Amino acid sequence: MRVSKTQQANNQRAIIAAAVELMTQHGFEATTMKQIARAANLGDATIYKYFPSKEKLVVGYFEQAVSDALALSQQANGWDDFTLQEHAQLLIDSFLEVLLADREFVAMARQLVERAPLLMLAHDMPGKPALQQAFLQMLDQAQASGEIPPCGFKSSLSALLADYVYGVVAYWLRDESDGFNDTTQMVDLSVGVLVLSLRSGLVDKLLELGGFVLRSQLARLMHNGTALTDLLQLARRGLKAAQR
Repeated sequence: MRVSKTQQANNQRAIIAAAVELMTQHGFEATTMKQIARAANLGDATIYKYFPSKEKLVVGYFEQAVSDALALSQQANGWDDFTLQEHAQLLIDSFLEVLLADREFVAMARQLVERAPLLMLAHDMPGKPALQQAFLQMLDQAQASGEIPPCGFKSSLSALLADYVYGVVAYWLRDESDGFNDTTQMVDLSVGVLVLSLRSGLVDKLLELGGFVLRSQLARLMHNGTALTDLLQLARRGLKAAQR
C-alpha cells in the first residue's frame, strides 16, 4: 500500500520520538532497531525504509530539530522586520528550545559524535545546509536593507555560522547556570560581535579570526565559559571603539 507524504513524515517523527525515549532510558548500544520500530507502531522492516541504522537515526533527530527550529523562529511576529542580530539570536534560541526537552539524549548523542565523528556525521553536521541557507538569507536581507555594507563572503560566513550553532549546543550542554543564562550571554555577545564587525566592514578579518577560533579553538573555549565570555566582551569593546 502506498504511503502518503504526510504519513511518511508522521512515521519518521514517530520513529525519532521512540528512539529518543528508548535511547535515553537504555542507552544507544542497548537499544535495537526492532525495539524502536515496535515502539513507533511500525513493522520491524519498515523502519529501515526511513533510517538504515541507529547512527543515521540520531543524525535524523538533529535534522528534524533544525527544521523545527527554522519553522518556529520564522513564526515570530515581525520576523521580516528583525535586525540581523535579532534574526540570528532567535534562530539559535529556537534551536535550543527544540532540544531542551531531549537534553539528556542530545548529550548522549554528542558523546557518540566524539567517539566516531566520521561514522556519525560524514562531512557535515546534520542540518548544516538548512542552517547555512537560513543564515545566508539573513545576510542578504541585512545587506538589502542597508544594515550592513556589501559583503562578498556571505556564503563562507553563513557556513561558519552553521558550525557555530553546534558550538553553542556544546556550550549549552555544559551550562549549569540558572536558566542557562551563561549560554544566553555568550550568544548575545558573540552575535553582537559578528554584527558590529559586519557593520564596520571588517568581514575579512572576522572570517580569518572566526574560522580559526571555531575550527581550532572553539572546543577548548567551550570548556571554559569565562574565557570565552571575556574574549567576546573584549572584542565587542574594541569594535565599538573602532566605530566611534
